[in-house]
Amino acid sequence: MASRQALIALVAQHNGEHPDTYFIRKAYVDAIVQAGGIPLIVPPQPKERVAAALSQVQGLVLTGGVDVDPRLYGEQPRPSCGEISPLRDELDLAAAAYALQHNLPLLAICRGVQVLNVALGGSLVQDIPDEVPGALKHRQQAPGWYATHAVAVQPDTLLSSIVGSGTLDVNSLHHQAVKRVGKGLRIAATAPDGIIEALESTEHRFVLGVQWHPELMVESCPAARAVFEHFVQAAAAE
Repeated sequence: MASRQALIALVAQHNGEHPDTYFIRKAYVDAIVQAGGIPLIVPPQPKERVAAALSQVQGLVLTGGVDVDPRLYGEQPRPSCGEISPLRDELDLAAAAYALQHNLPLLAICRGVQVLNVALGGSLVQDIPDEVPGALKHRQQAPGWYATHAVAVQPDTLLSSIVGSGTLDVNSLHHQAVKRVGKGLRIAATAPDGIIEALESTEHRFVLGVQWHPELMVESCPAARAVFEHFVQAAAAE
């Protein structure tokens, strides 16, 4: 556990199903609390206010959600691209930019790893079934806590120092994925079909993005708990 309690910002979620609501899934909050951190929800607001809020915290979580606008990485939306929230894109990219500029420990989950990649000049697969022949089923029809495929964790990475190298069973709740890797990032894990499942920064103390949802697995998977514990420890060391 962390030696002191760190204040952890979680970007608020927003989608068309609840257009008048900024919200956060309970599992993110619970995972941070269990790891010893204090969660703080940051909703959409002007960029300078986002920066002011993040200047008061010791860590940032980019949460899951709807698709990233393909125009942000130089593409037009394909028919298989899903819902886009300009409010989410603006918030997430402002938050990611602040964290990267100020070396703020960052944990990016599902959509979050995609935002991290786009923020550093990378691109995305807009729809895995449409663009990746022979891909696994990455949008599982199983409980969120249940692992449905394995990933290969690369040795000598931040991720391997947390969960070990070799294979790790994860859940899978996405239809987009990292395509061209952004500047200063390296691949930390891949699925058997070649889909990139984790990225991390080579230039920051703790910047880790995972394509799965460890917050849904903290009760059943020691590796998922370890991800949050190491993240909060890094934040507490600020």
